[in-house]
Amino acid sequence: MSRLSPTRRARGRTRPRTRPRTPLALAVPALLAVAFLLLPLIGILARTSWGDIGTHLTSPGVVEALELSLLVSFWALALSLVLGVPLAWLLARVDFPGKAFVRSLVLLPMVLPPTVGGVALLLAFGRRGLLGPWLEDTFGITLPFHTSGAVVAATFVAMPFLVISLEGALGGLRPRYEETAASLGASPVRVFATVTLPMVAPGLFAGAALTWARALGEFGATITFAGNLPGTTQTLPLQVYLLLQNSPEAATSVSLLLLVIAMGVLIVLRGRWTGTPRDTEDATNRLRKQATSPDDDTEADGPAVDLGQEGAGTSVEERWALHADVTGFTRLVLDAEPGTTIAVVGPNGAGKTTLLRALLGLTPRAHAELRLGALDVTALPPHRRGVAWVPQDGALFPHLSALSNTAYGLRAQGVGRAEARRSAQLWLDRLGVGHLAHRRPAQVSGGQAQRVALARALATNPRLLLLDEPLAALDQTTRARVRHTLRSHLEGFGGVCLMVTHDPVEAVSLADRVLVLDEGRVVQDAPPADVTRRPRSPWVARMLGRNAWPGTATADGLALADGGLLVVADPPPPGTRALAIIAPEAVSVHRDRPSGSPRNVWPGTVREITSSGSRLRVLITSEQAPDLVAEITPQAAVELGLADGVPVWTSVKATEATVVAG
Repeated sequence: MSRLSPTRRARGRTRPRTRPRTPLALAVPALLAVAFLLLPLIGILARTSWGDIGTHLTSPGVVEALELSLLVSFWALALSLVLGVPLAWLLARVDFPGKAFVRSLVLLPMVLPPTVGGVALLLAFGRRGLLGPWLEDTFGITLPFHTSGAVVAATFVAMPFLVISLEGALGGLRPRYEETAASLGASPVRVFATVTLPMVAPGLFAGAALTWARALGEFGATITFAGNLPGTTQTLPLQVYLLLQNSPEAATSVSLLLLVIAMGVLIVLRGRWTGTPRDTEDATNRLRKQATSPDDDTEADGPAVDLGQEGAGTSVEERWALHADVTGFTRLVLDAEPGTTIAVVGPNGAGKTTLLRALLGLTPRAHAELRLGALDVTALPPHRRGVAWVPQDGALFPHLSALSNTAYGLRAQGVGRAEARRSAQLWLDRLGVGHLAHRRPAQVSGGQAQRVALARALATNPRLLLLDEPLAALDQTTRARVRHTLRSHLEGFGGVCLMVTHDPVEAVSLADRVLVLDEGRVVQDAPPADVTRRPRSPWVARMLGRNAWPGTATADGLALADGGLLVVADPPPPGTRALAIIAPEAVSVHRDRPSGSPRNVWPGTVREITSSGSRLRVLITSEQAPDLVAEITPQAAVELGLADGVPVWTSVKATEATVVAG
């Protein structure tokens, strides 16, 4: 009896993908459209005199026209790059009055008849045009009936292809890469040259290829504006026009040459007209998933090397206190001594990310009067503030290796290449990823990428370090390891660190203070132990795993905002807004109404049972009280016969409810 291999068994279980049937009413017109586009090409192939094609293409007139076409098309491409790249960036990244009009101007040559474009160029740059006399009198430049005029005509009709392709690529590039580069000390020009352009290279290449191909085949604007002078403006398309009158066979051969060039460009591009960075990021994510396994961080990571402060890029003598006065959506005054780590927590929309971006100087939603040590950096651009930022996903530059990523900030600060790479290697070694120095981000795991991003930020010796959920993407095992590594390095950090997190373990284990935000305002700013014992925010209480019931104090207890009354042992004065905190383990669950000492008893229904370590958390809803979470042992759950939909009774002693006055 033969046995199938696991691969063949897996294939045998795979169901073939079913494709929807194409409606006949759509298929027939579509096939006609294909035939309509294909028949002219077949006509060229059928009418080509294959035996004479070599003679036709090597005739002096054709060779001269080809050389001139190449000269004109490459000069048109160069001019399009010089003018079109900044224009594409402006359209993609800057909002300004008349932007829609400028974009329409870019598209206009694509819809304008080429001969009309030639007339427009003639009226603008001709000898009797708007600028023609000035160009001729001042610089001695005459564009019509000159090779430079053919270049201008080709640029006019071809540059829109570059601008449109590059604008799409720039629009797809997520700003976090450029913002991260700026936070590492790179000037806007350096960011554009070393991050933006390399990451939009597919779109730039596609646009450049289309621009060159369009310039090579330009006819109407050229003959109208520059004329048809052999050796001067008679490009290959104009040569085809002349050959059609005297030698149709030669015209067909030259047309075939232009057709082959155009098809070659399209085949190389393979339909990727824009080549947006999203495609690159998706490929990066796929490669990362393929290259890693669930335990890759455990087995692949090298041990962290404790180098101390020497040689690691941090100076012990440099100490940077923080003072920030933030206004706008997020409003707060924040002071911290050097070496302080502050965990910033709060619900979605609380203003956490706005706070970080305000400190970086990257958002109009909030403005920060920022002083680091003795330096007031409020008026400085992001790349000169000395504020390093580590986004949630690390934002490692995908076109650079881990070593080059880590050295990027040092190079932006003017450190020599050799010294920057040496210091970067030391930081990577210190965080246990030195053996990955020559790998690109697509070739490392999520935990490794986070450590590289952290090394990149710390290597610049920042005055302020901003971490946006640095461990959120990691599994529990890797998170514990990276948390330990991060804690050891923050202990020697000479500035202040702000860390946005939703993990109570991170807030308690890494931070000296916990800053709680809600709707842009400070709800609580205290050491982790105080926040844990007496949270002032329902969201924080729930983040810590507690029941949190807001209400108003009365003579009998706490009138809950969601309805019902909670009897407490030591209520605040009547009328005081307060928050009742009830630990899940303080909630008792019964199948029958309990008797005895509990002052707070409610009927309810089990809605969800989840595991929390060695215990179970039971969500119970009630019409007489807010939702309540109880924590019990699995054995107790079995004895009570708990399951979704089972009616139960809950009870809480008055002494088990902690009331925090608001």
